[in-house]
Amino acid sequence: MLGLATTATATPTVAKNRVLCISGRVQPGFVQWFQSSSVAFYHNFSPSLRSNFCPVKGMAEADTISILEAQSPFTAPGNKQALISLSDKKDLAFLGKGLQSLGYSIISTGGTASSLENAGVSVTKVEQLTCFPEMLDGRVKTLHPNIHGGILARRDKKHHMEALNKHGIGTFDVVVVNLYPFYDKVSSGGIEFEDGIENIDIGGPAMIRAAAKMHEGVNHKDVLVVVDSQDYSALLEFLQGNQDDQLFRRKLAWKAFQHVTSYDSAVSEWLWKQTEGDKFPPSLTVPLSLKSSLRYGENPHQKAAFYVDKSLSEVNAGGIATAIQHHGKEMSYNNYLDADAAWNCVSEFTNPTCVIVKHTNPCGVASRDDILEAYRLAVKADPVSAFGGIVAFNIEVDEALAKEIREFRSPNDCETRMFYEIVVAPKYSKKGLEILRGKSKTLRILEAAKNKKGKLSLRQVGGGWLAQDSDDLTPEDIPFKSVSGKVPQESELRDAEFAWLCVKHVKSNAIVIAKNNCMLGMGSGQPNRLESLRIAMRKAGDEVKGAALASDAFFPFAWNDAVEEACKSGVSIIAEPGGSIRDGDAIDCCNKYEVSLLFTDVRHFRH
Repeated sequence: MLGLATTATATPTVAKNRVLCISGRVQPGFVQWFQSSSVAFYHNFSPSLRSNFCPVKGMAEADTISILEAQSPFTAPGNKQALISLSDKKDLAFLGKGLQSLGYSIISTGGTASSLENAGVSVTKVEQLTCFPEMLDGRVKTLHPNIHGGILARRDKKHHMEALNKHGIGTFDVVVVNLYPFYDKVSSGGIEFEDGIENIDIGGPAMIRAAAKMHEGVNHKDVLVVVDSQDYSALLEFLQGNQDDQLFRRKLAWKAFQHVTSYDSAVSEWLWKQTEGDKFPPSLTVPLSLKSSLRYGENPHQKAAFYVDKSLSEVNAGGIATAIQHHGKEMSYNNYLDADAAWNCVSEFTNPTCVIVKHTNPCGVASRDDILEAYRLAVKADPVSAFGGIVAFNIEVDEALAKEIREFRSPNDCETRMFYEIVVAPKYSKKGLEILRGKSKTLRILEAAKNKKGKLSLRQVGGGWLAQDSDDLTPEDIPFKSVSGKVPQESELRDAEFAWLCVKHVKSNAIVIAKNNCMLGMGSGQPNRLESLRIAMRKAGDEVKGAALASDAFFPFAWNDAVEEACKSGVSIIAEPGGSIRDGDAIDCCNKYEVSLLFTDVRHFRH
């Protein structure tokens, strides 16, 4: 970088057709000389600018310009510089004033500079450092050696500092940058492809990565990088104390790289959907944001935390992760699993429904126009399991329902008030919420939005992840084909559909017995289907007669096995996927006992 001493008296010789960028204070004589010459130049007379000439090659071959060099105040020893370029300007004035009070010269871009000036903070604009105006609709502002050289130079490398000196480039001690709101723009819906592309930040990530870079030696020993306004106070406190806390610096550097990684994952996800559209891309990044540290995991000896999925596909997609907790103890690892299971199940029903879950299995499900009756029937299905479980509703919890939840006694002794870990519903009336809060200090009250269909389901295995479509099929999507001699009555068909919707939420091997839109018994998680059947029949008791039975998968055997035992118990209709090599035996068995048999051609395994 060639410098110009403001006290110089010699007139430089510059060939025609050259462009000269001047910044800083210059003597009037120089201005007159330039105006009388054929040299094009760019000049900003701000008194805060560094004094230098920046020769820029013009149309013809550039000649050497011999100009006296001067010491720039930005490269002077001990001068502290902060570079600030923000899209989200939250608490910008607080940051700017804080840095200024600590003796930092502030370099900034466009709107950020204007906001700082409006707040009374002295600012040097980036173009005054680069001697180059912002161009290409703002695409090129900070992509310049005067910026990146000042960020990337290592202070412990003599030749780095000599290079900066030679070119008149000052170092940056603090870099504060956040990025164009790409995530918000593309997730708001209806954005055109071209608009999405324009909101991809280029200069911002480059500055963040440069400031946070780690290589042989650590660059963030020299530069503090901040991407989150919540860190402004900690930054100012750190600078004020002249501390040398490497852990603090590394944490900021980590946060910077994580910020860019999450940003890039959103761009990647969006672009993939604009191209192939396939749900399973060759490479997949899932951005997770810590919501809370948990007391422990599934067991007290396991540490745990809860993360929210920040993928674009999860924006406004509902689910327990984004539920509002109105009351109660903090959620635990198992609470999240159980609440998720209850909410996923109850959200599938269109009529007013109550679902009670224990250890992720629904132990009580009932649908009624009267939600109070539905609640009582759901408890009655298995009062022992329901006690200490999670109760979920798909309609508003009003005053009457809240009172019923608070006061209802166990059907086993008609004395013990039912106890629950969690109540989850789509909304609560003001009075209903007040009553529920009075039931227990620990009762967790969640308000959740219904899960959007078509989500990607991820599950971890050792060293990898399994990805699949969510199981969104409901009875309305499935043809229930009658394959036995007995044609089911309309009420029996409705019972079979209800049982089928319940069984998809029960752990395999799964059997559900239901009647009149109420689950009477279920058997879950057994290695053989016959044992699950026996558990479900034992819970249903005498009510099994005339009820519907649903199995999540086909019956491998019929005679002297599950199908025949179910028929002998008195069920009137069985719904199963079919597909066994012994399907004929199942049909013959049902014909013998005059039981309707339906094939759905859809399996609902849940592991």
